[in-house]
Amino acid sequence: MILYPAIDLKDGVCVRLMHGRFDQVTRYDDDPVARLSAFADAGADWVHIVDLDGAEAGRAVQHDTLSRLAGTGRVRIQSGGGVRTRDDVSRLRDAGVARVVVGSLAVTAPETVRGWLEDLGPEALTLALDVRVTDDGIVPALKGWTEAAPLDLWAVLDLYPEGVFRHLLVTDIGRDGALTGPNIDLLAEIVRRRPDLKVQASGGVAQTSDLTAARDAGCDGAIIGRALYEGRFTVERALEAVR
Repeated sequence: MILYPAIDLKDGVCVRLMHGRFDQVTRYDDDPVARLSAFADAGADWVHIVDLDGAEAGRAVQHDTLSRLAGTGRVRIQSGGGVRTRDDVSRLRDAGVARVVVGSLAVTAPETVRGWLEDLGPEALTLALDVRVTDDGIVPALKGWTEAAPLDLWAVLDLYPEGVFRHLLVTDIGRDGALTGPNIDLLAEIVRRRPDLKVQASGGVAQTSDLTAARDAGCDGAIIGRALYEGRFTVERALEAVR
């Protein structure tokens, strides 16, 4: 199982949001390079980086910072935030990002994203679906989680038949940043329905047992954010838990 310590960038520093809300920002580090190096020193092979400025602006903007981070050569980087065009993807790849995260566009413009996957290959992109779980179903949220997609999660995944893509990041937005544990039942159901995908758990990881539960549910990876920044466990302990 791959662990992805998270770095959320806003105004050039490391922050975390509660439930993705830009009015609930906690600032942690002034130097993202130092934070990335610390993750690498602890044994991380990958880091998940979100360009919050890009997500807010609707276009990727943190190319220089990402280039500095990738230039350390310490870890591989998965990154997104504001990716809307093929040029955004190309610039992130040119900056050294190993896998570009595509979010809302995977729902609203599937033909475009399928074209990128056909050109770049399934390893170049991670499709990220932020979902809201209700009594009526599991529905991706769009536009900063202010709108619901017209399709449910399963219908969206059907837009990408087996072999089209490989990496899927799923965030239960009701758990994001809340340290309440990931939605294991949801993750297990995705793995059961789509065994062709490498699923990354995101949202709510609070303790190392959450990571082992995600692994046992069939997840290939997990994003870890606030729990690391608040010292609930270390990267070293997390890696030991999923070995």
